[in-house]
Amino acid sequence: MGELKRESVAEALLARHNAPRPAAAWVENARRAAQARMLVNGEAGRRDEYWRYTNPAALNAADAPDVEILELEETPVFDGVDKLLITFVDGVYRPDLSDSLSGEHIEITTLEEAFNADIHWAESVFGVLEGNGQSPVSRPFSVLNTALAEQGVVIRATGKVSKPVALRYVRKNTRSDVLIRHVIRVESGADLSVLENGAGGARLNTVMEIDIADGGAFHHLRAQGRDHARLATTHMFARLGTKSTFKSFTLSVNGKLTRNEVVIDIKGDNTKASVAGASLGDGDFLHDDTIFITHDAVNCESRQVFKKVLKNGATGVFQGKILVQPDAQKTDGYQISQGLLLDDDSNFLAKPELEIYADDVACSHGSTCGAIDENSLFYLMSRGVNRAEAQNMMIVAFLDEAIQEIENEALAEDIRSRLLGWTERHSA
Repeated sequence: MGELKRESVAEALLARHNAPRPAAAWVENARRAAQARMLVNGEAGRRDEYWRYTNPAALNAADAPDVEILELEETPVFDGVDKLLITFVDGVYRPDLSDSLSGEHIEITTLEEAFNADIHWAESVFGVLEGNGQSPVSRPFSVLNTALAEQGVVIRATGKVSKPVALRYVRKNTRSDVLIRHVIRVESGADLSVLENGAGGARLNTVMEIDIADGGAFHHLRAQGRDHARLATTHMFARLGTKSTFKSFTLSVNGKLTRNEVVIDIKGDNTKASVAGASLGDGDFLHDDTIFITHDAVNCESRQVFKKVLKNGATGVFQGKILVQPDAQKTDGYQISQGLLLDDDSNFLAKPELEIYADDVACSHGSTCGAIDENSLFYLMSRGVNRAEAQNMMIVAFLDEAIQEIENEALAEDIRSRLLGWTERHSA
């Protein structure tokens, strides 16, 4: 019965989208391996340890929700940045809305073109990092993406890339059910920045696999769309070589259900990884950050910094784990998650974890949740600041530890200004 049930679940999930077009043998092998993982693991359920705080029913449903398309009053995030723009509309690459896929020290092609090549470097990354990331915790929506996704880009950085690559996701269809896959390789000594923004779909499923060679650096900054009723599951799987750098920051404002998963495998010595996020929710809002960082090398550093501001019944979830393998001596692991509740109806649910098998480490985690400090609020008000403005200033200050993880100060300042704008629009 159990095997039949898993098989039927896998078939139902696969049936949500059209069968992918035939591709090169290495792609078909990865797809078949993903389908086999689906048969074993089935769909996400509330009984799964890492889904007990987030109900995946809407993500498992046969149809995407009908989500109204909002016209934004403010300029799009990253609009003023000099960048190499790549646009997807309802999950489909649009060359007419994109820049030329070329640049110094960078090779870019569409996922479709890469999939048609009999021999391609992406074979060592596509489905490989995602497959490795299924243990010890299964991540069923990333498996679905490997099995079915046909849209995305394949990027190889061979040196310091002067312009960031900006992935823009536009939604025109109120019921779009979107799968997008990106495969990225940062060669030894190369440096690549990737920006992401936009809602993408009424229901969006993205996977980004990032392979960073020795001495490589990858910087990622994401702003998730403000469409309130949207659903999103995103996944980043990264493999880090010696003396490499990985940094990722996500800004999330509203959204009915968002689940961001990051899985990092630190394989090389003297490596640094940082994952951070700031989210603001008002009302029917659930935002889940689930992070898993494995240290499997000497003298490496990882940071997890997440801040969530919640009001009117919004819910924030943080599940973060640092796993230190026996040979990963001199590991420095830092993890902090904090929720700021602006009323008594909101919830912040946290599950910080440390699993350490080495004896020469410095690992710490902390998680707190509470309301605005009335003493600090009174101090600002006593100096002529009205209550609403004082509260907004304190919210932005609360989020700033996460924003400080952004290396580009100009982009960090833009994020701060947008957060202040959100607090002003949502002031009680």
